[in-house]
Amino acid sequence: MPVHNPGRRLMHGIGLKFVRRKVLGHGSRAVTANLSLTSMIDFLVVVVVFLLMTFSASGETPLTKGVHLPKAENTSDMVDAPIVAIAGSQVFVDGAPSGNTRAIEDSKRLQRVDELFNILKGKRELWKQLHPGRDFPGVVLLQVDQDVQAIVVKSIFQTAAFAGYPNVGFMVGDLPKNKH
Repeated sequence: MPVHNPGRRLMHGIGLKFVRRKVLGHGSRAVTANLSLTSMIDFLVVVVVFLLMTFSASGETPLTKGVHLPKAENTSDMVDAPIVAIAGSQVFVDGAPSGNTRAIEDSKRLQRVDELFNILKGKRELWKQLHPGRDFPGVVLLQVDQDVQAIVVKSIFQTAAFAGYPNVGFMVGDLPKNKH
């Protein structure tokens, strides 16, 4: 085997011209790619700021517009359940419009709110499909404005019970604790 002058000889024996050109450094594109990190960092900063602004560690639930909750002394923490809000004559389930109470206010007697009934029944059936073999808790939270008539609250309460939600809780504001 003869002695050769030192130099680049790796892969010179390959007959493929494009491979030989790449090895010798005559390729048309660079092997490494440059990434601009500025736009990625900007994007991540915006996402982090958005998440920090919308995150609530206290488990607070935003109130529906126009709802002023009554105050109470004996309260408990929130549970994960559908929230039925009554603001004026509108009924909302988890923020989506779900009926009207004007007919109840006009007749001054208990009535079932059909649209609310159908939505709560659908939520119950979905829960049962997602949690097969488990007992349905049947809990619903009412977010009722303090100025809503009692007959309307009773009708919403009864509609929720008919839809399979016999355990009804009321959202209230905390009264300041008395320090004796």
